[in-house]
Amino acid sequence: MSRRRILVTSALPYANGSIHLGHLVEYIQTDIWVRFQRMQGHEIHYVGADDTHGTPIMLRAESEGITPEALIERVWHEHKRDFDAFGIGFDNYYTTNSPENRAYCEEIYGSLQAAGLIARRPVEQFFDPVREMFLPDRYIKGECPKCGTKDQYGDSCEACGATYSPTDLVNPYSTVSGATPVRRESEHFFFRLSDPRCEGFLRTYTQQAGHLQPEAANKMLEWLGEPGASKLADWDISRDAPYFGFPIPGTLGSKFFYVWLDAPVGYFGSFANHVANWPAGAAAIDRDHFLKPGHDTELIHFIGKDILYFHALFWPAMLEHAGYRTPTHVFAHGFLTVNGEKMSKSRGTFITAASYIAQGLNPEWLRYYYAAKLNATMEDIDLNLADFCARVNSDLVGKYVNIASRCAGFIGKRFDGRIGTMAHAAPGTPPSLLDDMRAARTTIASLYDAREFGKAMREVMALADRANQYVDQEKPWELAKQPGQEARLHEVCSTALNLFRLLTLYLKPVLPKLAHEVEAFLGIPPLVWGDATSILAPGHVIHPYRHLMQRVDVKQTEALVAANRETMPGATVKPAAAAADAATSAATATATATAKAPAAQVGAAAPGTLTIDEFARVDLRIARIVNAEKVDGADKLVKITLDLGGEQRTVFAGIKSAYAPESLVGRLTVMVANLAPRKMKFGVSEGMILAASGEGPGIFLLSPDDGALPGMKVK
Repeated sequence: MSRRRILVTSALPYANGSIHLGHLVEYIQTDIWVRFQRMQGHEIHYVGADDTHGTPIMLRAESEGITPEALIERVWHEHKRDFDAFGIGFDNYYTTNSPENRAYCEEIYGSLQAAGLIARRPVEQFFDPVREMFLPDRYIKGECPKCGTKDQYGDSCEACGATYSPTDLVNPYSTVSGATPVRRESEHFFFRLSDPRCEGFLRTYTQQAGHLQPEAANKMLEWLGEPGASKLADWDISRDAPYFGFPIPGTLGSKFFYVWLDAPVGYFGSFANHVANWPAGAAAIDRDHFLKPGHDTELIHFIGKDILYFHALFWPAMLEHAGYRTPTHVFAHGFLTVNGEKMSKSRGTFITAASYIAQGLNPEWLRYYYAAKLNATMEDIDLNLADFCARVNSDLVGKYVNIASRCAGFIGKRFDGRIGTMAHAAPGTPPSLLDDMRAARTTIASLYDAREFGKAMREVMALADRANQYVDQEKPWELAKQPGQEARLHEVCSTALNLFRLLTLYLKPVLPKLAHEVEAFLGIPPLVWGDATSILAPGHVIHPYRHLMQRVDVKQTEALVAANRETMPGATVKPAAAAADAATSAATATATATAKAPAAQVGAAAPGTLTIDEFARVDLRIARIVNAEKVDGADKLVKITLDLGGEQRTVFAGIKSAYAPESLVGRLTVMVANLAPRKMKFGVSEGMILAASGEGPGIFLLSPDDGALPGMKVK
């Protein structure tokens, strides 16, 4: 495999607002792809920047009584903080308000002007006579010319959906000063996108295999129109003073580059700054190898589908005719919905990155959930908060981390932390699970490279299922109690940890922080893709195991929604349907410890007291869930088979709304072992497992610390 040299960018967030979970779809997608390519040994440079120019920045800074430079400096630190929290590993995160970006803008503009692709012509716009400024569309309101609804913006009506020009508004007014705007002409500068040279280039570029996704390429044909009847229009690239941005050369500061010109050029400005700050002694980077045509490098943009027009038409045409290389790929993704609906401040689902962190949610939970949903198309993805909890708890905790938590303790306590030989590891033995897991690296790698992250996660979790089946079959907790089975116990646990190491390698692009913790626990260097062919050799020493990941508590997601709804007057918290069902289950389930206690009593003093002798009559035991399945005809029950250390029991638990049955297998819990059997419609329940619930929704099984074994008595 030849070594690729790739410059990667994500779209630049505007420096006028916070990073939210919708933004993070793109940055997480890009970061996963970049980390995977690095693990492959490719040369990757991932750069980004804040998009800092425009009228909104100018006006917000003015309203806060600070300079635009002070505003964008503050927002830059906020954005960088949020990206760092979610593990977005930019090699350089910069600003479009930079000398590097200004130099590139002026050079590209000059080249386009020399090529005859810059035109000037008058444009009639609304002008605020009080503020003495031309008004962007979104700073003009009035009555919709179609339906008459008041206070509609200058480009579209939120009531009837009509689109129009700002000059079509009835009784317009400036949202900046409240004054009635007047029409005034001004000379504007245009990039001649309609020029036959641009049209001819774009008809070829947009349809060449690989530059765009198929659905994006088809959209380009729609926007281009039929040959000889092009729909391409010239692009206004200028704005009048006052404006926060770069002045257009030769205009004496009266005209500025429109933000949509200098924003994409900001990719180049950030890369130039990255190259200029490259560590001394490291192999030098020739930036022209990445920015000019004729070199074996790639330029790849990850963007949202809402800005595809700019990145697939204007941007490539500008670069082509300014003497720069055009993008190798433009990868567009869809929007984020939350609980099946558009992100909403009134519903508390317009969630900021900072609030997610403030509520104590693990950023890698979201990275995994997005990865499990993402594919190579422009389809929207949905963050369903109930599914988010279930999937993270099932896949990451119940399947992946569970392997290490079930086996690492035996290696540490019984074998001084030393790895032993593995089952079927010797050359010439029949294909083993380890062989199958190694062989999967090719398929998983191809899925990562193709941005089919959801398919990659399904492959990895299928392997995790097989690893757990191996542990369930070998039952190291039983081997540990059997005389003469030390060697077998050592072999089983060593094999399980080697499987766990491979799963960690495959998940590392998605879970970099957790992978780093696993590497420290296993005492190994940072994993790269080629490590899939190696093993933890016999005699290798691991460190004591510490719990790697907590389960998501549904109350955390409820608090997250509530926190983002607090700014909306009169809003009330309405639990998700799934959470409400869980609360109902907790109140009525016959197989949970809270079944017969009113939820309102949780946290209050217990009614009455009991003696120590009375308490001693309750036989509480550690139990391992060896099987869990749905009960046909029952809305709330799960049939659970428990191992009490040589004895098995069957119980029916009303926890179906809170736990997927498959996520429970292998988990340790606590049960009442001397409860009289109860005959139910679906069978005999031979005990009770313990769970907690309260006034809010949610059921939470009790789990002992690592090291507890089935059959142990709880005292």
